[in-house]
Amino acid sequence: MQTQSDKLPSVEPLISVTVSHDSSILSSRWFVFALSAFFIVSIGYLDYKTGYEASLLLFYLLPVALAIWYGNVWFGLAFSVLSISASVISDVFSGSPRVQYWNVGMAFAAYVIFTLLFSKLRTLLRELDQRVRERTAALQREIAERERLDREVAEVADRERRRLGRDLHDSLGQHLTGTALAAQVLREKLAARLSAEVVDADKVVRHIEEGIDLTRNLARGFFSPELAADGLAVALQGLAANISERFRVTCDFKGDEAVQMPDSTTATQLYHIAQEAVMNAVKHANARKIDIELARKNGELTLAVDDDGVGLPDKLPNPAGLGLRLMAHGAALIGGKFAIKRNRIGGTTVTCKLTIPG
Repeated sequence: MQTQSDKLPSVEPLISVTVSHDSSILSSRWFVFALSAFFIVSIGYLDYKTGYEASLLLFYLLPVALAIWYGNVWFGLAFSVLSISASVISDVFSGSPRVQYWNVGMAFAAYVIFTLLFSKLRTLLRELDQRVRERTAALQREIAERERLDREVAEVADRERRRLGRDLHDSLGQHLTGTALAAQVLREKLAARLSAEVVDADKVVRHIEEGIDLTRNLARGFFSPELAADGLAVALQGLAANISERFRVTCDFKGDEAVQMPDSTTATQLYHIAQEAVMNAVKHANARKIDIELARKNGELTLAVDDDGVGLPDKLPNPAGLGLRLMAHGAALIGGKFAIKRNRIGGTTVTCKLTIPG
């Protein structure tokens, strides 16, 4: 039968930890007090050896300060009394004709003032240190919460981007494909009748096919099925081929297809950084040659996008453009270091570096 005492959690480990912690504090405190007493005896001996004409009262403040810092104001007052007593005794034994009680009282008063002021300073410093610790802990919690929210927002944005890409590809793309087929049937009927509207029907069919291509390109920008199926290297190859086909520029991918990503989130963010960098090179830098490189060396993964465009302006706008902020934010989400600079041929180099395990 289980008794009530068996149901209660054991408090012995807690008591043991508390006692050991208190014991360590007490032992260290008593060590400091013993050290302070040793300083008083040593300074008293030096005070005796130098004679009563040369006072060493200033040096007695060291053990008093130690007693205050590791104890409290009462310990400081106690060691002040011990210090004044040691000074008086050393003067007497070194041949002082008489004890000057006024000087002793003034010295004790000065020590009391020092003790009170130093104790107040100790309290203020410890309160300040505690506030700094609390604010640091709060800041760390806030940073952790913000990073968690950033990851959630990135995941939601990625899901919505993929959903929109699927909708464009499956819904709008299929609808336009059906419309193109209907327009082609209409064109064939007009051609069978030798109608003059065949030319207009050809234009309609051509415009609808261009709309299909545009829809597919937009869908690729929102959703990359290669990234989920075959990995980042294959997705970047597809991105380079798509850019070359759409914009009639030379876009090449150079990288090791065997590079493994830590997770899909890292691969997705790197893909979007490369995508944004390539689109900026095409649309804003008028680049004709773009290189995408993915490499891993000594545990560091590097994604680099080089172009031969007009390059960066001498002074970047403040705040930076949306594209730069999105790339920097994506790199920060995966713990990477984002950088953008002018390359040796006058174009732009965008890099994202991160350390990956294994």
